[in-house]
Amino acid sequence: MERNQNIEFIDSKIEREEIKGFSIKSIIDGSLLTVRSVVEQIPFILFLVLLALIYIANRYNAEKIVRQINSLKTEVKDLRAEEITTASELMNLNRPSNVQNLVEENQLGLKLSNDPPFKIVKKK
Repeated sequence: MERNQNIEFIDSKIEREEIKGFSIKSIIDGSLLTVRSVVEQIPFILFLVLLALIYIANRYNAEKIVRQINSLKTEVKDLRAEEITTASELMNLNRPSNVQNLVEENQLGLKLSNDPPFKIVKKK
C-alpha cells in the first residue's frame, strides 16, 4: 500500500515538474506534446476542433442562404415591376380605339358596328 501511495506522489510531483517545464523551446521542438498532462487532454482538444469546424461550416451555410435570399428578393422585385408593366400594356391594348387601330394596321377587314348590341331571346 505504501509503495502505491509513493508512486502516486511521485507521479504528481513529476507532473508538476513537467508543467513547470513549458517554454517556447518545448513548443517549437515538439517535446510539449509528449508531456503526460497534454497527452491526456488530446480527446478534449480534438472535440474543441470538431466544434470549431462545425461552427465554421454552419456560419458559411448561413451566409450562403442569406446571399440566396437577397438575390431572390431582387428577382421578385424585378418580376413584380415587369408584371405591372405588362398588365398596364395589356389594359392599354384592350381599349376599343386601340383595337380599331390594330385592326386597320393589320388589314383584317373588320368594321365597327353602327348598331348597338342586342339580346337574342329564344322562344319556347
